[in-house]
Amino acid sequence: MARPLVMAEPLDPTWIIHHCDDLLVLDKPTGLLCQPGLGQALADSLITRVQHRWPEAQLVHRLDRDTSGLILVALTPELHRALSLLFAERQVLKRYVADVHGVPAEAEGVIELPIAKRQHRPPLYGVDPAGKPCITRWRRLEEIQPTGQNAAMSRLELEPVTGRSHQLRVHLSAIGHPIFGDPLYGEPAAWGAERLHLHACALQLQHPLTGRPMLLEAPVPFQLPCR
Repeated sequence: MARPLVMAEPLDPTWIIHHCDDLLVLDKPTGLLCQPGLGQALADSLITRVQHRWPEAQLVHRLDRDTSGLILVALTPELHRALSLLFAERQVLKRYVADVHGVPAEAEGVIELPIAKRQHRPPLYGVDPAGKPCITRWRRLEEIQPTGQNAAMSRLELEPVTGRSHQLRVHLSAIGHPIFGDPLYGEPAAWGAERLHLHACALQLQHPLTGRPMLLEAPVPFQLPCR
């Protein structure tokens, strides 16, 4: 028996940051998969909605379901190949913002810890000497010291040099500063948070076919929890 067709949810036009003949740049909301998973419950996704309007569209890269922010979608096979190569060669500068528990002692730093998958469902990763090399640069943007019942928090700018699954979440948890609202690697006290406080806020690259420099930005949609 043929499976019933799943009608895609419409793409929210406010998510579109940039649109030209061959490229679509979207500000993905938290809670939405980049691509569909197995089963009807995971059928809805960003690319499913995009392909309802642009059937030829292909994701160039992905974000975790709970991470919001910038996603590049190629509208031609030529641009998809060229952009995929840029990412593989680390020619795309990626910046994230995260709110974390505690305040790092230094103003900035680099985390170099290898990561490997620990389990498949749900996908869970951890620091493992036998894992893939991972590098994350970070810089402290803002901090809030504890007052009353509120614990210290800080806002960090993150630059993943490598692009492993859950890299930022695992790295920050490993150095004792898990991201606020992270149900997999965070503190139990924040599991009831309204969302994961991790956002892909900027991408900087040269359009691989035209050579035009591009700086794409998406505003951070959350505030430090102690505010």
